[in-house]
Amino acid sequence: MYIEKINQPTDVKNLNSEQLHILADEMRQALLQKLSKHGGHFGPNLGMVEAAIALHYVFNSPTDKIVYDVSHQSYPHKMLTGRKDAFLYEDKYDDVSGYSNPDESDHDFFTIGHTSTSVSLACGLAKGRDLKGDKENIIAVIGDGSLSGGEALEGLDFASELNSNLIIVVNDNDMSIAENHGGLYKNLKKLRDTDGKAECNLFKSMGLDYVFVKDGNDIDSLITAFKQVKDSTYPVVVHICTQKGKGYEIAEKNKEAWHYCGPFDLETGKSDMPQDGEDYSSMTADILLKKMKEDKTIVGITSATPTVFGFTEDKRKEAGSQFVDVGIAEETAVALASGIAKNGGKPIYGVYSTFIQRTYDQLSQDLCINNSAATILVYWASVYGMNDVTHLGIYDIPMMSNIPNLVYLAPTTKEEYLAMLDWSIEQNDHPVAIRVPISVVSDGKKVTKDFSKLNEYEVTQNGSKIAIVALGSFYSVGAKTAEIIENKTGVKPTLINPIYITGTDDKLLEQLKENHDIVITVEDGVLDGGFGEKIARFYGNSDIKVLNYGLKKEFLDRYNPEEIVKANRLTPEQIAEDVCGIIG
Repeated sequence: MYIEKINQPTDVKNLNSEQLHILADEMRQALLQKLSKHGGHFGPNLGMVEAAIALHYVFNSPTDKIVYDVSHQSYPHKMLTGRKDAFLYEDKYDDVSGYSNPDESDHDFFTIGHTSTSVSLACGLAKGRDLKGDKENIIAVIGDGSLSGGEALEGLDFASELNSNLIIVVNDNDMSIAENHGGLYKNLKKLRDTDGKAECNLFKSMGLDYVFVKDGNDIDSLITAFKQVKDSTYPVVVHICTQKGKGYEIAEKNKEAWHYCGPFDLETGKSDMPQDGEDYSSMTADILLKKMKEDKTIVGITSATPTVFGFTEDKRKEAGSQFVDVGIAEETAVALASGIAKNGGKPIYGVYSTFIQRTYDQLSQDLCINNSAATILVYWASVYGMNDVTHLGIYDIPMMSNIPNLVYLAPTTKEEYLAMLDWSIEQNDHPVAIRVPISVVSDGKKVTKDFSKLNEYEVTQNGSKIAIVALGSFYSVGAKTAEIIENKTGVKPTLINPIYITGTDDKLLEQLKENHDIVITVEDGVLDGGFGEKIARFYGNSDIKVLNYGLKKEFLDRYNPEEIVKANRLTPEQIAEDVCGIIG
């Protein structure tokens, strides 16, 4: 096998054309084997094999610097830069991350997981090079719908200002995670259909030179194009047309479903992961579709991740114009929701916690200052959510809960979630966000709470001396803690479901002073700027002792959730032990 002998990019340069094609086949097979057992970003990497080979055949990494956007397409690059063992041998699969990572290799320059960043980062590398008077090539690789992101367009707009070497490889596979949306993709299609000769050319209009490669999975064509632009003295776009999921027929035909995968059977494509039980995504889509039929002003919004709230292709078609995909453009999604709400519509924006970070300014400026009654559903906001350092879901509470006018809700059960969703859609007074739990918990209880009475917590168990305020999905942690404390000490704690992340129930908190000495807060997120600090601040000038339980502020990467929970003393047993130690 050739791949076994590739320890660095210079080894690629020693192969002839026939050997390079064999190498591509070997790499693709290695990817298929690993991804079928381990999971990961599937379609983008299968489509990028030949381009990665050609890049390393022509350029001299790491002197020449290659920046991969999103890193969804960096696995082949890793295989050619000394990390092949992590793709060839099962016991080494976890030796590398799913994203470019400077800690792994000198051939990676940034840890990148969010989209649309590579062009701007590459512009920075190029400017730094020019300031030093160096001459290396700077290459940005961007694809999978990332061009619709604002930062990508800002980077393209600035690139021509450099007047020096910058090579932008646009990996055009006619897809985002789902299908592409937006006018610039119509231009990409026109360029594909005319072999790059269309008079209307997005990249040329930005002042960039342009090279078109019709078959971006043909190594020889790619090598020719990259040699043409190597050592260029002006920013240039190399537009390559690749096939997402190439080499795996099931993925080629079902590109959206195979953007990312868990472990699966390689012969049948069937997932090895259990699919039983309810989930909040499909549940939400079913509810919204029903409401859409009853109310034509309701509209679902996604920023290129429609299945985050259950809108698979069939459900998007059923919703029709009442479902909008703005592409990878979270800022536009929030601003669009604000505009729809202001003009009488009822927008619901579904988004992953990690991606809501990308639109803080719009949350504050476009949505909350204007008090537009939009609904934002925040998914995978938990220590039990995605665990890559670039995709953490534990920072949304500090970010969102301190924006005025926003009502951020934390349901503890399915019944509460459904009631909150219904209220948020029907009310017209506030922008509302709901922190959707990871797992569906149902207690069958009818929810009668009036959520318009803001910041009124619910006391679910009356007690004394100790009060536990347990937020959202960690309510169960608080309930179990209360049970342990009562069993060990005979003291029955008061248990509180706060419901509202964005405010304090001052009346209730004041009442607790009468017969409580300790107040405990429990939350599924970082403590700094989080929910518990609001409670601690309230009791700052009193004799009440407040214990905040949550996560330490740190960038975690590929962690075990249970280990992190224990390290932060977030288990019911550990919290109860701390409390029992205080009360003796």
